[in-house]
Amino acid sequence: MAAVETTRPAPYGAITTFRAINAVTNVFGALAAWNDARVTRNSLNKLSDRELDDIGLCRGDIEFIGR
Repeated sequence: MAAVETTRPAPYGAITTFRAINAVTNVFGALAAWNDARVTRNSLNKLSDRELDDIGLCRGDIEFIGR
């Protein structure tokens, strides 16, 4: 019975390119998450105390929501 090798090594620089693209993707993902949290905090800060109480929050909770 013969065994055939079906795997090939990755082309030169392929893994480095993959890691670089993955790092850039992670940076953009982190920036998007940070911006979403910032927008949420700003929107909640615009609400009155009564409106915050209606949704079960207080002013001190706003900073922890974005984290």
